[in-house]
Amino acid sequence: MTDPWVALEPGADPAERVRALRRAHETFTTAGTVPRPVRSVVAESWRRSARAGVGPDGTASVELSDGDLGAYRAEHPLARVMPLFRELMGTFAADGEHLLAVCDAHGRLLWVEGHAATRRRADRMNFVPGARWSESAVGTNAPGTAVAVDRPVQVFAAEHFIRRVQPWTCAAAPVHDPRTGRVLGAVDITGGDGLAHPHSLGFVQAVARAAEAQLALLAPPGVAGEGPLLSALGRDEAELAVDGRRIRLSRRHSEILVLLSRHPEGLSGDELLCALYADESVTPVTLRAELARLRRLLGPELLASRPYRLTAAVESDATVVERRLETGGLTAAAKAYAGPLLPGSQAPAIVRLRERLASALRTALIAHRDPDLLADWAHAPWGEEDIEVWRALAVVRPTAPVRARLAALEAELGVPAGPAPARTRGATYLQRPPA
Repeated sequence: MTDPWVALEPGADPAERVRALRRAHETFTTAGTVPRPVRSVVAESWRRSARAGVGPDGTASVELSDGDLGAYRAEHPLARVMPLFRELMGTFAADGEHLLAVCDAHGRLLWVEGHAATRRRADRMNFVPGARWSESAVGTNAPGTAVAVDRPVQVFAAEHFIRRVQPWTCAAAPVHDPRTGRVLGAVDITGGDGLAHPHSLGFVQAVARAAEAQLALLAPPGVAGEGPLLSALGRDEAELAVDGRRIRLSRRHSEILVLLSRHPEGLSGDELLCALYADESVTPVTLRAELARLRRLLGPELLASRPYRLTAAVESDATVVERRLETGGLTAAAKAYAGPLLPGSQAPAIVRLRERLASALRTALIAHRDPDLLADWAHAPWGEEDIEVWRALAVVRPTAPVRARLAALEAELGVPAGPAPARTRGATYLQRPPA
């Protein structure tokens, strides 16, 4: 085969390929080896599926429904291009007895539309909105694998890891944020064997590129009106994007802007002094000098005094996370969380904001029990020793590496072994004991 991303080469007999793939699948699930004619992209996906603990007789689980699903979809960036997906793919899906599906970056299906009879068949395997179809949940499938490898991909019949999905064929392509390059999710076409044709792969890839072009023309979510944007998560020195400029701020100026952005009514000098300095010996003169330097940097049109306030609404990435949590968009909130708020800051008010935001997010993650979101947090620098998250992850994804890491962490931190909670027991981190 000349193109490993295409399921069937020209002239191949689909029925014979299905028989060969079923034999190969049986060999892999019993002996762990992948014989020919399995494509390399499928063989690697099967191995990832097995390492994630997926069983060939498993099924997808529905994680979001009703109001939770609606709130999450409304917040998701791909909602903005659903009209485009329907325009480009809706008739093709309906006329060909196929389904148009769109998933998020974790393989969770957001929309499944198309031929009514095909939808009823798909319902029986939980190929429905709100169900998780990531590789780590249901093994090899086009939307989940496209997100996993960040490439357009076809999955034909018995190339699917779970047996109950093997009557289906699908093609999917990832969709990226045109500003950051981050994977937002994937667009997928699912149906019969005819979708193994190379044209279906090129089709979904072209649709994904059109969606990215459309997103580039739209205002980014959360910054309507292109107002100033403050990035302060995961960095000691914040960055302010305003009027086409990107201004790198000192740590103290970062703290001041974070606080003023949260208080559009303004703060007095005394209020700012208490919020910024734990040392009561710091005088108002020191603060006024910092504010004078900040005004020279930003310009008097943005920073006013009596009280100290910003003259334009400044959106911060921290408030984006908070807003998404409040509206039920947990996955979107987790994706927007780039790390603790100004992690090196010791300003009393910043410490409180940092701990409150981290606590709210991790509490929601533990309660929601989403394995991919828990794994993202556990493997991030700020979550490597978060034993409550590791315990929660061990319940929903009890793989050998997770169990081994949890045991090592419990021994390293000197805490007794215990099962992960079904729900969060609070937001307190178990930190490494002092040396």
